[in-house]
Amino acid sequence: MKKHNFSAGPSILPQEVLLKASEAIMDFNNDGLSLLEISHRSKSFVDVMEKARSLALELLGLEGKGYKALFLQGGASTQFLMVALNLLEKRAAYLNTGTWSDKAVKEAKIYDDILEVASSKDAGYNYIPKGFDIPSDHDYLHITSNNTIFGTQMKTIPNSPIPLVCDMSSDIFSRTLDYSKFDLIYAGAQKNMGPAGTTLVIVKEDVLGNVSRKIPSMMDYKVHISKSSMFNTPPVFAVYTSMLTLEWLKNLGGIKAIEEVNEMKARVMYSEIDLNPLFKGYANKEDRSNMNATFTLANEDLKETFETMLKEAGISGLNGHRSIGGYRASMYNALPLDSVKALVEVMSELETKA
Repeated sequence: MKKHNFSAGPSILPQEVLLKASEAIMDFNNDGLSLLEISHRSKSFVDVMEKARSLALELLGLEGKGYKALFLQGGASTQFLMVALNLLEKRAAYLNTGTWSDKAVKEAKIYDDILEVASSKDAGYNYIPKGFDIPSDHDYLHITSNNTIFGTQMKTIPNSPIPLVCDMSSDIFSRTLDYSKFDLIYAGAQKNMGPAGTTLVIVKEDVLGNVSRKIPSMMDYKVHISKSSMFNTPPVFAVYTSMLTLEWLKNLGGIKAIEEVNEMKARVMYSEIDLNPLFKGYANKEDRSNMNATFTLANEDLKETFETMLKEAGISGLNGHRSIGGYRASMYNALPLDSVKALVEVMSELETKA
């Protein structure tokens, strides 16, 4: 039985993408060689990299607007450091909305004192701060658009007087936004775009080259831009599979089309959480994420029964993050609406048994 995959990451990928990727492992482009054994300098793979970078800009509406797309290694966690190395000259501002933004603050503090413009840490990160002031004399403002652990999402992107940097690891390509408001976007592929192993960086070139420090080559965005994401051997499988996923999304009708599906999945999921007395949502309603619905059982005595029912229904990856427990339904782009309906059916059936 094919399982309903609610894993928070590495997460679900479209079935057609998995099929094409598996075929490429055995024989890429009918060349008689595996994707995993061809040269990354070969025309076959250079074309993959160029197409992946081009599709990323196209889908975000950033073609011809001074942006470059990069596929790098080290995960979003490396970007916590790279952002500071490349952009932080005097002082930067950070909005602290979850575990990953807190880690980003920690890395940036290696280089300078950081201003936290607002934080929801005192409330267990169950909401998104609003109405905060953005200092105009800082180098950049860093935000995290979606918080996988706590299930919150920024519904409004601030108009920033300084360069705006965003960690979009868990909701990139999932909703329509004016992406030109951002000067730098980064996202680990393994939640909404591809397998673990690569990180997409979209950067506006004119925000680079403004720091006085010497940046190590591997950490310098300008170096990676000059080498077209080929400064060192790239993670070929992760880039190729991300390219396939971006093609899949484009063929569906792009971000606008997938946004409608994502909103429908979220409505179905949150409706059950709110109407079923056996469950309680974690995040404030106005800040609930369309990607990660977090909730708990009102009666822990039902935990064993609920989890047995989930297993019997083929529902996988629902456990919440170890730091807060409970449950987390990750509803990324590739998760079918039918999977959400299957989960809701189990939740509803539990109510009849309680």
